[in-house]
Amino acid sequence: MIKDAITERFRQLCAERDISYTELARLAGVTPSTVYSMLQPERRDVSAVTVKKLCDGLDLCIIDFFNCDLFRNLPPEIE
Repeated sequence: MIKDAITERFRQLCAERDISYTELARLAGVTPSTVYSMLQPERRDVSAVTVKKLCDGLDLCIIDFFNCDLFRNLPPEIE
């Protein structure tokens, strides 16, 4: 699902840059609870605004965020 791919992508980016989720929140100007809440598996939605803020905090173009294998060939969300 798209939400799982988004959270995995942020996990990868934080690991690559050696930053914590709290640091990601600080860089993006959001609360740490926003980031930790997004990462919870039971949470099914993440807003586009949050994704954009986190990308901005990482100084990453949103196009580059989505340009990875995690987002290629995602199954349909409609059941």
